[in-house]
Amino acid sequence: MYREHDERYPEQDHDEHLVLDDHEEAPRRPRSRRVWLVAIGGVFTALVVVGGYGAYNVVSAVSGGSSDKGAGADATVSKGPQTPPTAAEADTVAKDFLAAWGRGDLTVAAGLTDRPEAARMALTSFHDGVSARKLTLTGTGAAATGTPSEPAVGYRVRAEFDGTSEAWEYDSTLGVVRAADGRILVRWAPTVIHPKLGAGRTLAVKALPNPVSKPTDRKGRPLDSFPSLRSVLPQIAPPDGAKVVTGQAVVLGGGSQEAEQLFVLTPPSAPQVKLTLDADLQQVAEDAVKQQSAGGKPASLVAVQPSTGNILAMAFAPQGEFNRAVGGGQAPGSTMKVITSAALLQAGMTPDTAAPCKETTNSPRTWHNDEPGSHLDYTLSDDFTHSCNTGFIDKGLEKLQPGTLASVARDQFGLGLQWRIGIPSRDATIPVPGNKDEAAAEYIGQGQIQVNSLLMASVAATVQSGTFRQPVLREDAKRVTAPGRLPADVAQSLRSMMARTATQGTAQAPMSGLSGQIGAKTGTVEAGSQATNSWFIAYRNDLAVAAEVEGGGHGNSAAGVAAAQVLKAGGGKG
Repeated sequence: MYREHDERYPEQDHDEHLVLDDHEEAPRRPRSRRVWLVAIGGVFTALVVVGGYGAYNVVSAVSGGSSDKGAGADATVSKGPQTPPTAAEADTVAKDFLAAWGRGDLTVAAGLTDRPEAARMALTSFHDGVSARKLTLTGTGAAATGTPSEPAVGYRVRAEFDGTSEAWEYDSTLGVVRAADGRILVRWAPTVIHPKLGAGRTLAVKALPNPVSKPTDRKGRPLDSFPSLRSVLPQIAPPDGAKVVTGQAVVLGGGSQEAEQLFVLTPPSAPQVKLTLDADLQQVAEDAVKQQSAGGKPASLVAVQPSTGNILAMAFAPQGEFNRAVGGGQAPGSTMKVITSAALLQAGMTPDTAAPCKETTNSPRTWHNDEPGSHLDYTLSDDFTHSCNTGFIDKGLEKLQPGTLASVARDQFGLGLQWRIGIPSRDATIPVPGNKDEAAAEYIGQGQIQVNSLLMASVAATVQSGTFRQPVLREDAKRVTAPGRLPADVAQSLRSMMARTATQGTAQAPMSGLSGQIGAKTGTVEAGSQATNSWFIAYRNDLAVAAEVEGGGHGNSAAGVAAAQVLKAGGGKG
């Protein structure tokens, strides 16, 4: 991260900052722009290019724009029994607002808000500070963030710049309200300009202090259009010995928070860096995570190639947050039973060893299973296939010493080592338990264990191949090696249990119809009074996937569905 006013961001004469302060002096008026507005079925586009005055009449005719040509006093929003704005009214005012903003008539745009002066100053500063060569505003219809009294409209911003062929794209929303005088207005807030913008923060194009690269997928295809990679690509350093090329970045700074690069303007001459990602699989992963994160549920997914350790896809949501796919830390639930099983198998058990699944057990804390009832005839393989907590807790407390789980995870699965994947990532946390309750929690993937989708995708990959290969985003990354190796017979037993789980157990539904060498394990994490978190790890031939959805319920639902989509798309080849 970069900090505002840091010497690594030298000021330039053309830099202008967007500072959200109602008492700031008004910046200079923007240069004129040309817009073409199209509205079809409530979805509209304002296409803006730098140009002359001639297109204004076209825009006014198409948009049916407001006659308000000035930014007056703030509007008083109705708090009485007046009818809320309809969807059609919200769509109309959003269309007019975006059209005015797009063509550079910022006074008109501000006049369509309930805080015209603040809006005018902020929009003008955005125009001057970001200095896009071409701006396209595309309405995307009603947004889920709206309420009955204040509907919301979504839209996409696409900004193009001189000196680079890449475009900065992001999604935002605006709320719509009815003023006391009956007018329909945009509810002004800093987030109308950008969803991460807050009071006192700034947006500006700044010179980058370090060399930049031009990352592509493993086949040389661009990756800039993928939402989950927009924060990742700026972190990719050029190859050693490459020509030094610096660029610029749109930087969100100001206030007490760290500055953040939102988009890097990479010069065409920047050296190309091929990442291990596959653009086709990345698109599937993006779609899968987006579907399961509907309603605001945080989610992530990582796909790894077991034979190489190459990361083929990495997606997360919501986009405005940190990259939880590689930087998150959550308890993995019963997906941890893969490692617990590895420890038990090395402690003398086999898949056929008796491991009764009691309805409850004590450590002395009382533990239970997802489903009621006892299955006293279960084996270790049965416990794994049906995800029996009590069987794993009883056998773990009987067979394993404190710290054994952490040792197996580190020495044979590489968890807890310092990985260098090509961007910053978080290592696993598997503490040595201080008592039997803490040990019991760890055996079923709860308690203080912290992992993420990257780490658990690697666990699935290690089982599939029998060897830990540290995942990487670029093949020239310096990998770590595990101190030990998963015994061949243990790896084979784990594969047999994961295969049975995929075809007969808790993972059967999402894995149904997938051919080849398959295996899976579900995880459901209790999160206090909140909904349970959904985890799923699996492999199909030379592709391993881990997915998690916070508040997603059982592992075979949200996370399982997302993982299976990726396995179906990319795991068909042996």
